[in-house]
Amino acid sequence: MPFTPNSPRLQPMFKYIRDTWTTLTRTQAHILEAAKDSKIDRLPGSPWIVYISPQEDLAVVEADLQEILPPSEFSQIELRILPPEMDQIEDHGLLYLPKSYVVPGGRFNELYGWDSYFIALGLLRDGELELARNAVDLLVYEIEHYGTVLNANRSYMLERSHPPLLARGALELFAYTEDRDWLRSLLPALERYYFYWTVPPHLNASTGLSRYYTRVTTPAPEVVNSERDEHGRTHYERVRDYYRHYPVEDYDLSLFYNRNTDSLTELFYQGDRAMRESGFDITNRFGPFSADIIHYVPVCLNVLLYQMERDIAEIHHLMGHWDSVEVWKKYANTRQKEIDRFLWNEEAGLYFDYNFRTETRGTYEFVTTLMPLWAGLASPEQAQRLVDNLPKFETKGGLLTSTHVSGNQWDAPFGWAPLQLFAIKGLRRYGYHDEADRLTEKFINVVVTEFEKSGTLVEKYDVERCSADVSAEILFGYSSNEIGFGWTNGVVRELIHDWQERSH
Repeated sequence: MPFTPNSPRLQPMFKYIRDTWTTLTRTQAHILEAAKDSKIDRLPGSPWIVYISPQEDLAVVEADLQEILPPSEFSQIELRILPPEMDQIEDHGLLYLPKSYVVPGGRFNELYGWDSYFIALGLLRDGELELARNAVDLLVYEIEHYGTVLNANRSYMLERSHPPLLARGALELFAYTEDRDWLRSLLPALERYYFYWTVPPHLNASTGLSRYYTRVTTPAPEVVNSERDEHGRTHYERVRDYYRHYPVEDYDLSLFYNRNTDSLTELFYQGDRAMRESGFDITNRFGPFSADIIHYVPVCLNVLLYQMERDIAEIHHLMGHWDSVEVWKKYANTRQKEIDRFLWNEEAGLYFDYNFRTETRGTYEFVTTLMPLWAGLASPEQAQRLVDNLPKFETKGGLLTSTHVSGNQWDAPFGWAPLQLFAIKGLRRYGYHDEADRLTEKFINVVVTEFEKSGTLVEKYDVERCSADVSAEILFGYSSNEIGFGWTNGVVRELIHDWQERSH
């Protein structure tokens, strides 16, 4: 049966997605469920910690929750004021958020930074405007109360953010609500968040571009506790084993691994946490396990910052702040030139990440190379070169994440919904509708076929085998394929909407 934009096969999946928004929503009444975290160790029977921002009134929050929760549930959580410094946190816990939010699903039982954007796209398509607005408002709350948009609202993720899509999400929502006062109210937080990424240590002064970075140099608690293989080895133990047995040519291994003591260095853990800030955990894009990520200015982050500059300019334009519009457009134009200079490889016809430590452009082919199309920063000639290179990534089920099989989930043969969305929307933006339709059909066909087998949508797919059965192929990090799944739901709704619009 041919697969079309209006196929009856889509309807059961649409119903599943609509129903799943409810399942994945965490309200104040679900705070115990939200506080439970399979990714950390805790003493059996001890309460689940919920940290409250020092700017909140603990007594007020406590009274509100006591009103909502039955005593049997309230007694299982412990509210604490968040300490001023991260190293003062002895027991990890949930970071309090004052509104309902949608979690990705499975082991990801908290509000995630960039996931929230893709989830909000689906919520908007399904008419869930309040939840979509909360997704924006709560990331703004995190900036105001916890310092930045967080990787997720757990205390062990306080020191790292997530790819910046907040301004884009705000404008997507504004297109539905046209609430100018609300949009204007976001500007201080959006600008604060922008400068998180564009001053040191995230700024690399030699290129004028930004990088992923965290200051913390210890193992990530959630990795130590939950990313274990069938033999009980942690992800970090498997990395050490790899370093013991395989040559590494992508970077100076001694920076990240001490062979004499058979131990990972502080710089490895710093890179590991920065790699998690990037959202691409894990790929070999910045050398094995992306350990060298902090020495690169990556395509993805700088494209998102270019889009953020354009978006903040647009918000100022909507408000009639003409001087500010020019300032933000200038930021975007400067970044566009720097992306061209450092990240575009004319010979290859692809964008690559740039290692400012070695002053060399990378050669790792990764599908983020298509993200400049999504942001509209490629020239028509660059766009054509990228389209000519689509066969490098295109396979039976859509776009591969990379051209390299590494045993990591953000490399071949896997495909992920957000990266399909960036590429397909980018192709449409430049008028390559036939390519966009073809890729949409391929990816949606995999998702629907797997849904018909299992009754669920999942986090990632093997787009070569067109299968959701991926665990045996993933050798590092966590190997499960999480069910839910927030961003797949959102991207599927958005891609099918665009596809249907095109077919009319």
